[in-house]
Formats: sequence, structure tokens, C-alpha cells
Amino acid sequence: MVAKRRVFIVEDHPVTRQGLAILIDREEDLWVCGQAASAPQALAEIAAGQPEVVVMDIALPGRDGIECLKDIAVRHPQLPALVFSTMDEIIYAKRALQAGARGYVHKSEPVEHILQAIRCVLDGEVYLSPAMQSQLLRNGLDFGGPKSALGVDLLSNRELEIFRMIGEGSGTRQIAQNLNLSISTVETHRTHIKDKLGVARAPDLVRQAVIWLNQKNFDR
Repeated sequence: MVAKRRVFIVEDHPVTRQGLAILIDREEDLWVCGQAASAPQALAEIAAGQPEVVVMDIALPGRDGIECLKDIAVRHPQLPALVFSTMDEIIYAKRALQAGARGYVHKSEPVEHILQAIRCVLDGEVYLSPAMQSQLLRNGLDFGGPKSALGVDLLSNRELEIFRMIGEGSGTRQIAQNLNLSISTVETHRTHIKDKLGVARAPDLVRQAVIWLNQKNFDR
């Protein structure tokens, strides 16, 4: 009988979380030892579940998944984490890896890819899609050009998330609702983003966000 490896899921959408748990539990070598809907809940329950790998989204309410990855790396340095998210892989995979993730799988990928990624991370390897591996290789080479014409690298993970949503056309109220933040908190983040990018007016911030997002899509 094959010993099953223990998987902990962090995902705020119940249907996605339960569906992923069913998918994993069907495997002969994997089973879900715990689930959480937020970063604080995950940090509180991971120790009890004693997982061998954490599979998590990074678009979480309140404290975002990137910060949660950092917390896991500090509290459980031997516990690998795999990001499973709808967030743009090109934008967020590098930050997730820098925060301690051992892999990144987009939710649009086939089912077998997430299972392959879980096993890959459990075996001590790093999992990235071929497209992401190629992108990171290109970004890792210095061709003499600027790495970030807009200065986006200066933004925190939460500021980057809000900047992306601005580029997608979301207003302050919608961003606040989607991220489970207060409107005043989102406004504060917008002010910090403008300061870091050297943008004075809201319309200019939107234009910069659209330009950046379009450039990211062009680079795919």
C-alpha cells in the first residue's frame, strides 16, 4: 500500500477549494490533511495538519498570499509551498518564488498539471510552466535595457495587485470589495503607488497601469 503524502489547501473560494480537495483525495499517493480560507487560518492550522506541502492561492482576503508564503517560510522552513492561482503567472510567479514558493501553476492549466506540480514539489524540485521558465530565463539575462521602465519593481505585492486591477479597469470601490479591504485602505495604496511611480494625477495612474498591463500581455 502506497503511503499517502499530506497536502494542505489554502483557497478562499469554497467550490474551488472543495473541488481541488476531491481531485487530490482521489489519488492513491495524496490526501488533503487540512484546508483554510485565509492566511491567518492557514498559519493557525498548518501545524496541526502537519502537511508535507501547501497548495495555495495568492489572491486571499485580508493578508495576501505572498505575505502568507513569507510567514510559512519563517515558521515552517522545511515545508514547501505551491501556488495555484488565476493571477497572471508572468507577473506573480517570480514574486511567489522570491517569497518562498517552490512552484506556480495557473488555474487554467489541465488537471494533470496541478497533480504533477504537487508531486514535483514533494520530490524537492521546483515546478514552473515551460512558458514561465522561458520568461524567467529571458529576464535573468541582461541585454543592457531597463528592467522596469515604469518602476513597477518598487511596488509592494499588495500595491502591484491593486495596480494590476487599476489597469484592468477596476475602480476603488470594486478593488476594495474584491480584496476585502476598506476603501480608505485602497486609497492609501493608490497614493503610495502614485508616489513610487512619480504620478501626480489619478488619470495618469490609470494610463500607466494600462500601458504596463498591455506590455505584459505583449511580452507573453
